Amino acid sequence: MPINKAEKPDKPESCDNVKVVVRCRPLNEREKATGYKMAVNVDEMRGTITVHKTDSSNEPPKTFTFDTVFGPESKQLDVYNLTARPIIDSVLEGYNGTIFAYGQTGTGKTFTMEGVRAVPELRGIIPNSFAHIFGHIAKAEGDTRFLVRVSYLEIYNEEVRDLLGKDQTQRLEVKERPDVGVYIKDLSAYVVNNADDMDRIMTLGHKNRSVGATNMNEHSSRSHAIFTITIECSEKGVDGNMHVRMGKLHLVDLAGSERQAKTGATGQRLKEATKINLSLSTLGNVISALVDGKSTHVPYRNSKLTRLLQDSLGGNSKTMMCANIGPADYNYDETISTLRYANRAKNIKNKARINEDPKDALLRQFQKEIEELKKKLEEGEEISGSETSDSEEEDEDDDGEIGEDGEKRKKRRGKAVVIPVSATNLLLSSSWCQKL
Repeated sequence: MPINKAEKPDKPESCDNVKVVVRCRPLNEREKATGYKMAVNVDEMRGTITVHKTDSSNEPPKTFTFDTVFGPESKQLDVYNLTARPIIDSVLEGYNGTIFAYGQTGTGKTFTMEGVRAVPELRGIIPNSFAHIFGHIAKAEGDTRFLVRVSYLEIYNEEVRDLLGKDQTQRLEVKERPDVGVYIKDLSAYVVNNADDMDRIMTLGHKNRSVGATNMNEHSSRSHAIFTITIECSEKGVDGNMHVRMGKLHLVDLAGSERQAKTGATGQRLKEATKINLSLSTLGNVISALVDGKSTHVPYRNSKLTRLLQDSLGGNSKTMMCANIGPADYNYDETISTLRYANRAKNIKNKARINEDPKDALLRQFQKEIEELKKKLEEGEEISGSETSDSEEEDEDDDGEIGEDGEKRKKRRGKAVVIPVSATNLLLSSSWCQKL
């Protein structure tokens, strides 16, 4: 089983890179029958993917390193536990999270995200996340309350459709507001009470999704699908009042990039492929603009996909990208392209924060400052006790002074303790003093 190099952060606000994992599927029956050879070697312990040309002994193999890699024999539950579980945990704490699968058509993106929901060991990231979320809610204690809502949309030929809507011919608009950011106008959302409810809604939406057959995939996704879970948590704070925080999880199944010569797409399938490749190209341009450090403009608005993923790439979100590749030698160029794409994405920096009322965030900051202050005071008292002598007398005139930096400094024998102004003001409150 591969080693997960990502650690779960425990800070209210953190700046971390997009986590990138790679999964290689086994050779399918068609590839075996045609006689194609394995061109990909996966080292799960080292986290490396090595690709070599089987028809050229002169060209050296290319090696890429990622957070976690999965070989052809990897299990669905291992993929979930090592990649998606930390993101779901963060969403339950109030962060935004995004998980998306990228890769050439026919490489197993939908299998990774959805799997076979009727078979427990073959369930993908999305159904496993359902059980995880409601398992956490079931363990909630005291006055903690949760509200869970879901929505499901697809981007088909650069048009947004509500997969849970009554009118499947309706096209929705992408809007933006300063208070909520980018959103879909009139997108339906349903409150769910358990994992089964969520699974039924997912199945209903999946029936409305655009799929079609190509030479490379009999059930090729012809659209990008985004299943969004919004989790609101209300719990009692130390001040006795109820405080609300909200996490939003985007589960994205991207349509695969494809070459017309290999898929044999014509007519409507060719038009779909053109739109798919256009939006994926824009996604690549966004990733390049975010990581090169020189671009003054990031082209989020050039496609609806990147517009909706704006927060997930370089914004307020914890993001995990699963790059899916095929092992056959005839897909060498596409595999290298996917790995380079993923290699750039792991350099994107996001700044995720807990979504809560600004007053609650300030209260959280004050609580942290008070804890630090109490530790400093305890350290100062220990030092003064060890260094006290009969000849030493405390200078009452120097009990406190204001430094040049605007912070109050309280003098003690042997050590000066710095008290942040905000925490000082809070300490003056009688209610807080009682708690201390």
